Amino acid sequence: MKVNTQSVNFTADSKLIDFIQKRMDKLDLFYDKIIQSDVYLKVENTSDKENKIFEVKVSVPGDSFVVKKQCKSFEEGADAAIASLGRQIKKRKEKLRAHS
Repeated sequence: MKVNTQSVNFTADSKLIDFIQKRMDKLDLFYDKIIQSDVYLKVENTSDKENKIFEVKVSVPGDSFVVKKQCKSFEEGADAAIASLGRQIKKRKEKLRAHS
């Protein structure tokens, strides 16, 4: 699956981008009809330790899922957001199966 990663107001290193790509590839195990995914990495300008925002938008036929997580690190945010996406995609797949 192709993952478009955009880092807002900073440059993400290749390790982080590879990490996100590997995690997003696992979503293919749940649902193989994912059209595209966009990842936005943002750093909020606050004194708070949890200032990293990981936002992901996944498009599937007839629907799209958006998950936004704010954590101490992008890796932590990626894990939390992708776990949440996995649950949403499984739910949608079960609904589709029930209707057919």
